[in-house]
Amino acid sequence: MAEMKYTQAVNAAITDAMTADQSVILFGEDVAEAGGSFKATRGLLEAFGPARVRDTPISEASIVSMAVGAAMTGLKPIVEIMFMDFVTLAMDALVNQAAKAHFMFGGRASVPMVLRTPHGGGLNAGPQHSQCLEAWIAHIPGLKVVCPSNPQDVYSLLRAAINDPNPVVFIEHKGMYGIKGDVDPGQTVDIGSARIARPGRDVTLVTYGSTVHTAVRVANALATEGIETEIIDLRSLQPWDEAAVHASVARTHRLVIAHEAVEAFGVGAEIAARMADVAFDELDAPILRVGAPFMPVPFARSLEAQYAVSDERLRAAIRKMIA
Repeated sequence: MAEMKYTQAVNAAITDAMTADQSVILFGEDVAEAGGSFKATRGLLEAFGPARVRDTPISEASIVSMAVGAAMTGLKPIVEIMFMDFVTLAMDALVNQAAKAHFMFGGRASVPMVLRTPHGGGLNAGPQHSQCLEAWIAHIPGLKVVCPSNPQDVYSLLRAAINDPNPVVFIEHKGMYGIKGDVDPGQTVDIGSARIARPGRDVTLVTYGSTVHTAVRVANALATEGIETEIIDLRSLQPWDEAAVHASVARTHRLVIAHEAVEAFGVGAEIAARMADVAFDELDAPILRVGAPFMPVPFARSLEAQYAVSDERLRAAIRKMIA
């Protein structure tokens, strides 16, 4: 057990995977010499050499296409897309090739690759460097999507993603790279399993990624008013832990879903629809969603603060649910 920053947990997971398995390789823009744009891959070039840790040209389409080919011919590539916004340039390789190869080859081929990419705002990086596109990716059959909220889950889920025989999109949050937490390398997490980040009896709040921390702050504040919020950290978005959410709703009979991504057609919409199908009789109030408005992420600090899921917006949604 050791205390690590979020970035250090990324680095430790890759280091341990590359040490354990010679077929694991790493490449992307600035991941080698510079140690990554956010320094998550610092020291890996020195540890494993240029044959396994390589910088690439600025071409996301080429990076992911190379990863698909490498994965289908015996390697386990980890590729970094510097900002999630740039995954749009690699969608053919990711959606039409990586996601479909196992199915199209009748199960005889696998694509054991991991695409790491940071999403989210909070750094005033503007509309082309701050998006949360996970719902878009999660819509594609054949792709798994995970989004950890803390260093332990970063380590455990990244190890699980690297070991998975088919493509995993591993979403980090650039605003959380500096947060710290204890990491036990022996602790495993299965892709598709949620965790109860905070137990409660009055309302279920389902969330993931950076919004987990907002949810915990709000829940702790509301507890002083006698409102006990159960927080479900999804961790994995595709597949997602329907059973854990259903069980929580059966206890609290109220459901709020929050995420940093645009609310419309988002992850929350899928969860709300599914719970309306399978847990309708458990609900004592309509399901509420809290997300970003349907617009690009603003650049100005003041506008981005209003765009984000704030403590005030989330607290208002929970109070409305309880009223």
